Amino acid sequence: MADEAKAKGNAAFSSGDFNAAVTHFTEAIDLAPSNHVLYSNRSAAYASLNKYSEALADAKKTVEIKPDWSKGYSRLGAAHCGLGQYDDAVSAYKKGLEIDPNNEALKSGLADAQAGATRSRAGPPPMNPFGDAFSGPEMWAKLTADPSTRAFLQQPDFVKMMQEIQKNPSNLNLYLKDQRVMQALGVLLNVKLRGGTGAEDEEVPESPPERKQPEPWKEEKKPEHQPEPEPEPMEVSEEESEAKKRKAEAIKEKEAGNAAYKQKDFDTAIQHYTKAIELNDEDISFILNRAATYLEMGQYEECIKDCEKAVERGRELRSDFKMVAKALTRKGTALVKMAKCSKDFEPAIESFQKALTEHRNPDTLRKLNEAEKAKKDLEQQEYYDPKLADEEREKGNEYFKQQKYPEAIKQYTEALRRNPKDPKAYSNRAACYTKLGAMPEGLKDAEKCIELDPTFTKGYTRKGAVQFFMKEYEKALETYQEGLKHDPSNQELLDGVRRCVEQINKASRGDLTPEELKERQAKGMQDPEIQNILQDPVMRQVLTDFQENPKAAQEHTKNPMVMSKIQKLVSAGIVQLR
Repeated sequence: MADEAKAKGNAAFSSGDFNAAVTHFTEAIDLAPSNHVLYSNRSAAYASLNKYSEALADAKKTVEIKPDWSKGYSRLGAAHCGLGQYDDAVSAYKKGLEIDPNNEALKSGLADAQAGATRSRAGPPPMNPFGDAFSGPEMWAKLTADPSTRAFLQQPDFVKMMQEIQKNPSNLNLYLKDQRVMQALGVLLNVKLRGGTGAEDEEVPESPPERKQPEPWKEEKKPEHQPEPEPEPMEVSEEESEAKKRKAEAIKEKEAGNAAYKQKDFDTAIQHYTKAIELNDEDISFILNRAATYLEMGQYEECIKDCEKAVERGRELRSDFKMVAKALTRKGTALVKMAKCSKDFEPAIESFQKALTEHRNPDTLRKLNEAEKAKKDLEQQEYYDPKLADEEREKGNEYFKQQKYPEAIKQYTEALRRNPKDPKAYSNRAACYTKLGAMPEGLKDAEKCIELDPTFTKGYTRKGAVQFFMKEYEKALETYQEGLKHDPSNQELLDGVRRCVEQINKASRGDLTPEELKERQAKGMQDPEIQNILQDPVMRQVLTDFQENPKAAQEHTKNPMVMSKIQKLVSAGIVQLR
């Protein structure tokens, strides 16, 4: 369960949903509170949300649990940096490098922390009017979202310039002559320097609120005898003007389609989306919205056609990969709907898998898992045949009598594919695994047998036998006694109880050889139940009293729960009573 929650957290983190990542990592921590990796992951998620105090607390917990793990100190240093505690960050990174001297992430973090410490001692830097515009991952998100700058991100020289400006906003002065940089500046400051409409990625979008434009920066005053020349008006061709007009009309059609979609007037929504596509075929969100409408109407083939068109057009235009992934996911959703009739989930699974190669979205991953499960359930349902299952089980029984245990296992496995609810097949296969010494597999089958039919005593004899061979005599005794509740006169169960009691008493009498004692102690120390007893402060005091305080020990013997735990320690060879 903890691994499943951790996987969900990793998926949410990869998709940028850091709040969901925190939720999933917290769930995993509740299930496995001593796992240092989970605290490390949640620390990273908190840091991504700029919640550095919470990130610091988790980083400290990571280091506390696993002090020899270098990544914990990397998390610790990052959280200190986020809080402006650069000297503490330097100490954390140095501690991590003592453990892993060649770790590049720690070296880089140390350099940043030392630079931060130097800046903090030198006082605040001079204010830059554009510094905030270039800070953090928001800069790249804005440039990617805006169609006028999206293509620039494919040009290495432009990316390098923006990275230099992000490191030091004063470097902006070096690149003001580059029109791409000026265009990017306009996008980041919400000052539109060109025409164009950005693609929206919403089925029923809300219009973004108008933002107040920042005040223009002051330019250097010129002498009065040299008046400022007025800018020449930008010439716009008739073709460009018409294109701009069509895009504006397309947006209006899309908004009208969204309004109709909200009212569940799907026919009207289709008309508006179709008109929007005719006016501007470079925005694939129009196609996706129409596909969503077809999906709601149950017109799955039309939906799939639109999704395929959106994928093809999106790749031609080099649209945002997330939009292409969304189109593939929507296609998969329509294919799942159709699979309920066609009984073929493979095309849907393939579409979801392609979507995940474009963008690893948690919702797409969930839909893929559901489709794969539906396919597996359908195959199982089609393969289900209790009569054939009985025939396969009988073939397994013949092999078992001939002591051909691998062949018997094969037949029992086939029987379970035909009827996965047959406790006898699980019981028989458990017996084969026991004969072959595959105890974990035998124990698993015996437990499944009991789960399917708690009154089937063979399940208890199989499970008890496995536990006895594993020298877990206390557990085997409990299993046999549980079986006797359903069949008190069962001779196999009674014999099992007798054998277990003999072994337990052998330990109590101190009749174990040194080799047997050593073997039991080693096995007992690996048992989580034994570990919990030894870590229990109350039981530790009880054991001390048995050695040092006979009067108190006498009182402890009157407590059945305490004596039950003492008996478990005796059986495991951990404690010997004289």
